[in-house]
Amino acid sequence: MFRFRLGSIPVEIHFFHLLISGVFGWSFFVPGLSRLGPPWLAERLADASHPGHGQAQLLGMLAWMLIVFVSVLVHELGHALAYRAFGFQPSIALVSLGGVTSTNTAKPLLWHRSVLVSLAGPFSGLALGVACKGVSLFAEGHSVTLDFFLYWFFVANVFWTVFNLLPVPPMDGGHVLSTVLVRFFGRRGFIAAQGFALLVAVAAVAWGWPDLLFVLLFGLWGFQALRALLEALNEPSPEREASSPLMQTLQRAREELAQGRLAEAQRMGASILERGEGVGPELASRTHHLLGWIAIKEGQGRLALDHFSQVQRQPVEPHALAAAFSLIGDELRALPLWEKAWRDTQDRTVMHEYAGSLIRAGKVEQALRLPGVDPAAAFACAERTLFIRGAYSEAAAMGEAALAHAPSPTIAYDAACAFARARNVADAVRLLHRATELGFRDAAYAASDEDLAPLHGHPSFEAWLAGLRQSASS
Repeated sequence: MFRFRLGSIPVEIHFFHLLISGVFGWSFFVPGLSRLGPPWLAERLADASHPGHGQAQLLGMLAWMLIVFVSVLVHELGHALAYRAFGFQPSIALVSLGGVTSTNTAKPLLWHRSVLVSLAGPFSGLALGVACKGVSLFAEGHSVTLDFFLYWFFVANVFWTVFNLLPVPPMDGGHVLSTVLVRFFGRRGFIAAQGFALLVAVAAVAWGWPDLLFVLLFGLWGFQALRALLEALNEPSPEREASSPLMQTLQRAREELAQGRLAEAQRMGASILERGEGVGPELASRTHHLLGWIAIKEGQGRLALDHFSQVQRQPVEPHALAAAFSLIGDELRALPLWEKAWRDTQDRTVMHEYAGSLIRAGKVEQALRLPGVDPAAAFACAERTLFIRGAYSEAAAMGEAALAHAPSPTIAYDAACAFARARNVADAVRLLHRATELGFRDAAYAASDEDLAPLHGHPSFEAWLAGLRQSASS
């Protein structure tokens, strides 16, 4: 495997990609170079007794590998640049005769943006082919080698564009058709897309017979479309699911979550998934969405991401994904999601969570410049997430640093709780005294607070608590 970067986009070239393109060039282009396109190497390839015949075969194979490599890379770069335009940090891998562009995040993509990303690949390749054709109009005849490369770059990229726009998954055209039909027609749109893909695949097999590679390729894609079509037809319809006992259980679980009864909501959600094959994909997806939210409420970011990754055909809220990434300490991925959620909702709570994420990422000044931000609320959000994920020392340090920007009794008290959880008695008591200086007076709450339980019995804490009680009674 070879790795390099195009700007900030990492690229991987798998050995199998080079092997397949080389074999394809050797078996198809090398024998046919004397009959197709500009006659570069044609004389040496046509005559097996020519002293340069073997060298010409090797050069022909390497030339085809270069054409495939550049064409596929430009195609995937089109996808990657579109992803970048929508705020992702993509990576490219060249595998087999094609490539894969990944977003490296669970961040959702709006349907129309997904369509644009899919189309960006084929049209980037088409732009390369048209550019080569344009250059050939001016440079033709100056060099037979240049004529050869310009000709085949044009042919390969036009062919690859048309091929990729076929409405058959996993081609980009298949993805576009499925995305659009599902967006407007839901389950019926998915069935229509898979049915149409199956018809195209069958027609392609009939047209390409007896070309073995062509038949195997479209035969495989046709089989995948048939399987997806049968699975979709066997799914319970949304109307039947809505009235099913399992859907009613899911609705009750949602009500339990809304009331803050997380354990009961989690139990109900898990009982739905335990039914196994009796649960349709739609119901399973909604249940994973519910369980993902429960995991966030319980501070389990990784479990939340695991559930959200199994949600299909419905969006996962950006602030849910942002919260999950923040809980696992991945602020790099959380920040763009928090920002999107805030801009979409204009919700002050979401804004302060976004500010808290910025603070945890070390961007304090940027956080405090957000319009209408309350520094105390922002730092409280920053500290709370650290506390929830068990980073008590970090949470305590965050809280103490926050006092310079927002001298709040709540922030000082929460920092003391974090120090207590970290078994740092001296600093916990010091921050408790700071909290009382700033106005904290609730002795009953402090005495029963489980977060301060590690301080119970320590003379300095008991003295502070006694003083707090005395000041409250006077």
